[in-house]
Amino acid sequence: MRIAFIVGQFPVLSETFILNQIIGVIDRGHEVDIYADHLINTLKVHPDVENYRLLERTYQLTQIPNNLIWRVIKGLGLLLVNFHKSPRFLLESLNVSQHGLQAASLWLMYSAISLMHKQAYDIIHCQFGTQGYRGMFFKNVLHSQPKLIVMFRGHDISRYVQEHGDRVYDEIFKSGDFFLANCEFFRQRVIQLGGNPERVAVHRSGLDCSKFKFIPRQLNADGIIRIATTGRLVEKKGIEYAIRAVAQQAQVYPQLEYQIIGDGILKEHLQTIIQALNAESFIKLVGWKREQEIIEILEQSHLFIAPSITAQDGNQDAPINVLKEAMAMGLPVISTYHGGIPELVEDGVSGFLVPESNAEALAEKLGYLIEHPERWSEMGQAGRAYVEQHYDIHRLNDKLVQLYQQLLETDNLAVRSQPALMEPSHP
Repeated sequence: MRIAFIVGQFPVLSETFILNQIIGVIDRGHEVDIYADHLINTLKVHPDVENYRLLERTYQLTQIPNNLIWRVIKGLGLLLVNFHKSPRFLLESLNVSQHGLQAASLWLMYSAISLMHKQAYDIIHCQFGTQGYRGMFFKNVLHSQPKLIVMFRGHDISRYVQEHGDRVYDEIFKSGDFFLANCEFFRQRVIQLGGNPERVAVHRSGLDCSKFKFIPRQLNADGIIRIATTGRLVEKKGIEYAIRAVAQQAQVYPQLEYQIIGDGILKEHLQTIIQALNAESFIKLVGWKREQEIIEILEQSHLFIAPSITAQDGNQDAPINVLKEAMAMGLPVISTYHGGIPELVEDGVSGFLVPESNAEALAEKLGYLIEHPERWSEMGQAGRAYVEQHYDIHRLNDKLVQLYQQLLETDNLAVRSQPALMEPSHP
């Protein structure tokens, strides 16, 4: 099979869940091209980007201006420059009688520019709902009429819908062949917005558990308790509340060290809070780290906090990968009743869940775990077992390829007739 993955940015260190799917499909013998709205120039890339030479398979999408006048002007320039390269293909993308508004608006022509001289695809897989329209244009302009899969992951089914209205995906639901959500919470949201329940399945974002060594946690002889958080420094990660919770408990238990791995627009704001709490000696913003660097920090940690909240713009999280990684390594976790996270963390078993935006509740559960290190090992074992059972990337990639194959074999794949594609929600 030939698969085109459409993404927003590439390569992005924090989006290993996309990378895992791409290399999983390649490992299973299929050809992959990657189309990105934006190519990221960075010295820090995941090793697999280099190992699989993925940048050689990656193409930047021709940007489509929102302003109609500028879209026409830029489009005419692109047409003049590229027409001789593939005249028939470009003329077909402008066929209003066949494609209607998609052609008249030049959306198809812009997509055709990105696809000139490319071989036919069997599958177009949009990694976020926000790429769904581009996937729809790809499908309509290609003679092969590939199957279109759109996956919803978080901001695309929360913040984006709040900004653009609950009809924003209507055309995609008509054109797409199958839809995936990375948790049951977001699957239900897709259905509420108009997705056919028979063509919407849960496909979890997995990880390679073999890369994350399980370590039973126990109190060290030096008495220091090391806490970690990994995530972008943005509102929905709720890191401010974890900072306040750790600072509060440090007044009772001074031997705490808290490392926050990540970067983002709230870095200065969070640093100001740390300074105001006189916590600079034990709470550190350590910036972005490569996967192996993160693993090394987590190996030395005892507890993990992921205090996600619903941002003011409506942005929400699925079961986040950093929580899965921490649980796979045997860390007891503290997180929140937020988005799809309760499908991953079982309260009182693999860790604790507290209400969103509640530093006091976070501090209370943190205090409990500090006082009861004898529970760390059992919670860590429960977390590891759950991640192995439900989030193993190899099994999930097998299911993804199985889905591709089933889509190519039938014109009307339905969840109810393919129960193996569905993942149960958390009990």
